[in-house]
Amino acid sequence: MDTVTLNPHPRCAALFAAFFSVGMRGFGGVLPWARRMLVDERHWLDDRGFTELLSLGQLLPGPNIVNLSVVFGARCAGWRGALAAASGLLLAPLFIVLLLAEGWRHFAAVPWLQGVLTTVAAAAAGLILATGAKLAQKLEPAWWSRLLAAATFVAIAWLRLPLLAVLAVAAPCGIALAWRDLQTEKRR
Repeated sequence: MDTVTLNPHPRCAALFAAFFSVGMRGFGGVLPWARRMLVDERHWLDDRGFTELLSLGQLLPGPNIVNLSVVFGARCAGWRGALAAASGLLLAPLFIVLLLAEGWRHFAAVPWLQGVLTTVAAAAAGLILATGAKLAQKLEPAWWSRLLAAATFVAIAWLRLPLLAVLAVAAPCGIALAWRDLQTEKRR
């Protein structure tokens, strides 16, 4: 069943322009802007159609809103529509990131900017650790999970081993031990 309520049938240029405006308005968080544009402003979808396309986008690998733009564009104008909608959505953030990178290249050595970024990074790390600690308080982890977490921390923070290599070893170990615990609980 095709849930797209097209009113009128948008062409590639209209898809590009509409999704470009979404990318410009909501750099970093575009889902509310996409809904507003598709449902409220352009009336290309109703609420149910938007929810169904978003649900499909969540099932597909990749960012939900990009998936939604590809599916919507494809339903409107085939592969050209999918390309127009997705490139419209991603073009503005791409240029913004490139401009920020170029600015960083020129101003990375400015001491006060380095201090600001170090402070922001420390605050972000503190928030992540605090959130992890709050979540961990409510759990009753197995002995092996604490040992695995400590070993992972030591390997990354103190031994400076590559993150991906450590995770490539720690993740399968954690999954295998959790599976063993689950099987042991089922037998009881």
